[in-house]
Amino acid sequence: MDELTKKNLSGIERLLYVMARLRDPEGGCPWDIEQNFSSIAPYTIEEAYEVADAIEHEDMAALKDELGDLLLQVVYHAQMASEAGDFNFQDVVDGISEKMIRRHPHVFGLDDVETAEQQTLAWEEQKARERSEKSGNEDGVLGGVAKGLPALLRAFKLQKRAARVGYDWPDVDGAFEKLREELNELQTEIRSGKIDLELVKDELGDVLFSTVNVGRKLGIDPEAALRHGNTKFEERFHMVESLLGEEELEFDDVDLAKLEELWQEAKRRL
Repeated sequence: MDELTKKNLSGIERLLYVMARLRDPEGGCPWDIEQNFSSIAPYTIEEAYEVADAIEHEDMAALKDELGDLLLQVVYHAQMASEAGDFNFQDVVDGISEKMIRRHPHVFGLDDVETAEQQTLAWEEQKARERSEKSGNEDGVLGGVAKGLPALLRAFKLQKRAARVGYDWPDVDGAFEKLREELNELQTEIRSGKIDLELVKDELGDVLFSTVNVGRKLGIDPEAALRHGNTKFEERFHMVESLLGEEELEFDDVDLAKLEELWQEAKRRL
């Protein structure tokens, strides 16, 4: 395809062409040619988080850019699959289109769903049917929750899946009480006199899992909550650095009590 023809392409066709050229063994990019699904997967995860970060900061210009980067990841994987004869980009599009139609019978069929809550329930029921059809339900209720997900997100999904069959606290108080129990067990293990790091890791995992459960009962995405907490920490820490600078001090010049005083001042200012 000559340059003039390439310029006449638009939308997704142009991006598909660009990716095919990058992967072309004859004249393509050496780096792109060498990549495979495993080597590209970390970039796919990274780009998804950068989309989330742009949303968190309400930066629409960045969001547009990051969505493009994420779309490129989809095109990249589809191109590699096409080269292997497994599927192509159009198969991906057709697959997700059919799935959305199948999971929204109230929009594309005759079912009647009046509230978002009813739709969520119907969505999960349809997903369960699809999983059962694929695996014969051999993996049980928790089957299909990807092990490669970030740990907080996977905990959230595992808990939601278990809750669908009634394995759940009736309200947040039960989840919060469980969190207190797990914190006490962690503290007891640490104060036992001889710390077994494997046992402490086990108890800390229980604390984190229970913390996710509290968030879930409150309708809070734990990944979003932690991202927000990270941002808040960064902003306050930068403020502490600025306050130190105002007094012409370095971290090595002050003790923990002074740092706590500056931290409390940063909290008041931000």
